[in-house]
Amino acid sequence: MPDLIAQSNLQRFIERHALGSYDELMRRSTTDIAWFWDTVLRDLGIQFYKPYSRVVDLVGGKPWAHWCVDGQMNIVHNLLDKYAGAEIDNRLAIKSEIEDGTTRTITYKELREQVNKMAAELRSLGLAKGDAIGVFMPMVPEIVIAMLAIIKIGGIFLPLFSGFGAAAIVSRLNDAEAKALFTADGTSRRGKFCAMRPVAEEAASQISTLKHLIVLGQSVSDASKKTRETVSFPYRTHSWRELLHQTSNIEHQTCVASAEDPMMIIYTSGTTGRPKGAVHTHCGFPIKSAQDMWHGLDLHADETLFWMTDMGWMMGPWEVFGTLLLGATMMLYDGAPDFPEPDRVWSLVDRHKVTALGVSPTLIRALRRYGDEIVHRHDLSSLRKFASTGEPWNPDPWMWLFQNVGRAKLPIINYSGGTEISGGIVMGNVLTPMKPCAFSGPLPGMAADVVDENGKSLRGKVGELVIRQPWIGMTRGFWKDRERYIESYWSRFPDVWVHGDWAAVDDDGLWYILGRSDDTIKLAGKRVGPAEVESILVAHPQVSEAAAVGVPDPIKGEALVCFCVLKKSANGDVALASALKNKIATELGKALMPKDVLFVADIPKTRNAKVMRRIVRAAYIGEKLGDTSALENPGSLEEIKKSGRGLSAPTGVTS
Repeated sequence: MPDLIAQSNLQRFIERHALGSYDELMRRSTTDIAWFWDTVLRDLGIQFYKPYSRVVDLVGGKPWAHWCVDGQMNIVHNLLDKYAGAEIDNRLAIKSEIEDGTTRTITYKELREQVNKMAAELRSLGLAKGDAIGVFMPMVPEIVIAMLAIIKIGGIFLPLFSGFGAAAIVSRLNDAEAKALFTADGTSRRGKFCAMRPVAEEAASQISTLKHLIVLGQSVSDASKKTRETVSFPYRTHSWRELLHQTSNIEHQTCVASAEDPMMIIYTSGTTGRPKGAVHTHCGFPIKSAQDMWHGLDLHADETLFWMTDMGWMMGPWEVFGTLLLGATMMLYDGAPDFPEPDRVWSLVDRHKVTALGVSPTLIRALRRYGDEIVHRHDLSSLRKFASTGEPWNPDPWMWLFQNVGRAKLPIINYSGGTEISGGIVMGNVLTPMKPCAFSGPLPGMAADVVDENGKSLRGKVGELVIRQPWIGMTRGFWKDRERYIESYWSRFPDVWVHGDWAAVDDDGLWYILGRSDDTIKLAGKRVGPAEVESILVAHPQVSEAAAVGVPDPIKGEALVCFCVLKKSANGDVALASALKNKIATELGKALMPKDVLFVADIPKTRNAKVMRRIVRAAYIGEKLGDTSALENPGSLEEIKKSGRGLSAPTGVTS
């Protein structure tokens, strides 16, 4: 352990800048933000075509902090171009596997050449700086090539969840006035072909600004192209392979952009209204991604990072930007995590020598039900650490991962933040103490705090998670919606970002994220976070997963309803439901006893395994579901709807 600390990126950073201690680093990084982010940029070796005159300008106020003032750059130069001819060129940039077992690898040199070729073809199609281009593809190497080619020409990359329907694609691409869309014939899930191209074509026909559809898969014949250029299909369709076959250009000029030019818009689903387009720049999201991996995850250039995610969620671009800036290797997997056998994740780690495995608590709860034996049949000795995000942990699954997968030796580095953050607010690290389910604290550079309803700092109690100073990765606002950005994050307390999470700091200074503050359940005046209830449920030997929501109640205002997925051998009868109700009442108090405990086959989740409690609640009480485009398993809603039998909120009662 002393060797791990001495060789860690964080300890070396502290020593290189004569900071003395981790506490001193945290103090200076949040009180002298210009010094800190300037130092991070320099230590990461970020190159500019024209140097910035100031690292940050706050003349427009904290919500509109301007970074790398007057600087000119393109992040693709730092991801690929600057490595040309260096030793890193022959290092693997990407390891890849798809559900049928096909594997591929791509070196940094090969990736740069493929990106250059695609960038040349995009320019030949008339696409240029400032054009928004959507990417609706499986998690295969071509999705990284498309992403980086768009940014290389100065375009704006619009990542789209690979499970979206046409309506979700249309709303996002119309909002951004997209000029082109990348897609693929399809992908496989649990051995079944899932077509993507028909979805993309249906969406493309409804986007008036769209000029080009680029398809990875079968060749697009001239006859097919001509058909699609009729009145019904005003865009042109191109085959990925045919496009790249047309050019031998492996050295294509990278567009010189302002450091603050938009290079990516990630749309996030709100609880109501249209999706929010978080704007990210060349000197923003990628820098924060790399800094989080560097300081928090302690990722080194000889490592392979595998995070089970989709490019439509921030962890997809985060993995690409961070690994390439640090000269490491990313592992991409397109498929179900438990197919064809429930040991798929562990076999991926074994065969691809993954050193850093990113998971979600929900994924571990799902895999734990299959037992320890399938873990131990694989050689996981390459693993150096785990990372987790997406949901609060429950103690039992955390301990199972630590003891049975990590052999009680590997750190579980918790990570929590968001799309608008460009990564984490709080995170673990290899220097400071850890506890099950906890975070070491805020990341360097993140002036986070926990506050009461008046905005005053709070310790030992649950409060709102806030950030008091700007940071380089903060979204530059919502696309074409300045007011919504201010209302969402800056309207509650002056010059303070309110993130929307409940958090707490214990007596040892360790931090806990307790779920979204808008998920909080209030029973007869008593507040309880769903994670607290769910932890009790999944600690029961017969329960695999759980979701707790508050539903309208004419007496209490809200009542607690719990949905449980049981392990295979469990019997979901009245006796078990009663036992679970009593268990919650015993541990949290009689006032918090659930109104119902219901057994379901599945709980609505996103591709990266985040439980969608808002949608669970709406389905149960018979309200409009809102935006369900992010759901990985929409079929799970039917069982929940039936269990609620169309229950609706009583007049005058709000949650």
